[in-house]
Amino acid sequence: MQGHLSEIDILSILQLIELGQRTGELFVEAYSGSTNRLVRSHPSWFVFFLNGQIVYAGETESDFSRLRDYLHRYRLEATIDQIPASSIATFNTPEYGCLWALLENHLVTPEQGRKIVQGMVRETLFDLLSLHQGSFVFELGNPLTPQLLTMEIAPLATKILKQVQDWKQLHPYLHSPDQCPTIANSTSLKAAIPETTFQALDRYADGKTSIRQIARYLNRDISTVARAIYPYVQRGWLQLSNPTVQSSPPRTPKAPKVVCIDDSPTVCKAVELMLDRNGYDISTIENPLTALSLVFQLKPDLILCDIAMPELDGYELCAMLRQSTAFRQTPIIMLTGKDGFIDRVRARMVGATDYLTKPFGEHEILMLLEKYIGVGQPEHLTTTQQVLDALEAELNLNAS
Repeated sequence: MQGHLSEIDILSILQLIELGQRTGELFVEAYSGSTNRLVRSHPSWFVFFLNGQIVYAGETESDFSRLRDYLHRYRLEATIDQIPASSIATFNTPEYGCLWALLENHLVTPEQGRKIVQGMVRETLFDLLSLHQGSFVFELGNPLTPQLLTMEIAPLATKILKQVQDWKQLHPYLHSPDQCPTIANSTSLKAAIPETTFQALDRYADGKTSIRQIARYLNRDISTVARAIYPYVQRGWLQLSNPTVQSSPPRTPKAPKVVCIDDSPTVCKAVELMLDRNGYDISTIENPLTALSLVFQLKPDLILCDIAMPELDGYELCAMLRQSTAFRQTPIIMLTGKDGFIDRVRARMVGATDYLTKPFGEHEILMLLEKYIGVGQPEHLTTTQQVLDALEAELNLNAS
């Protein structure tokens, strides 16, 4: 099932999934500037279902910042840094995998975990049910496992729709959950509200913390927080800004971002110099287990991945990345010292886009990059020709 939100709304899609008791994943992408609230530059979301009930939901481009916000209410946000990358390697989404790792290491209780997932689902549905133009795809598939809870769609959607309607009543003063309040008249505000309430506002209304984040910290829905500050925004005692919107944004094109995963330092250095010299933003990772967490932070446009690596080979790594919505369409080029037909077939079977046989030179790798992500940007060019030539010669003579 796929289409556009001009043809069917999110609520109807959810009802169809619930009615059919479907298991799979819903992917939704907004059209920039097309909703009745401020759109954050082509946002996209996914919702996971089990037998017509919601298991988990979030933004496709999210990192661990949302989870940190939800852990903040329990003063547990620092626990994320204790979780190794290998603990989340088998999960479709790093955020969900990280939460499960926290549970398994007894850093978060099951009750805390359930409340966090419930908040994440409600927040995501608030965004989706506020959306009017975009595209969607629902794919039947294996369930997101393991499940911490399931949530029935009908009562949840009814409650969230009421919140969306309440939110609309606050226009035009409030138009985005990502707006950040700042105290503009502390004297009047302090005289009008209890001291404890003022202290809370004084802590969060710093011009950097959004309405969305405050709702996460306080374990409240977005519309409740918005209604609470609305009278003071009307009076001008609180001002709202949105730091995600820039006036006169720079027009300099961004260099295509590439990540190279290879356990050979020689190969990594050679690829780094080749691509950096030709205007690409290149990052290299020698540990495949570390790569699983870093690629979600780096968000590359293309991934170069060696096949023969210890602990986790390139086939396994590629298959894991392809399970995540974030890397479902990202070109993944396999680097291999083998040129056999079986190796190419296996690479395709795990979702690889193409392959590059070692030893390779600058011309071969640039042709593939230009094919899938375009040419590099001139402002990123370097002057490392001599070092590059030496390393490229070593690469060609001693292919890993």
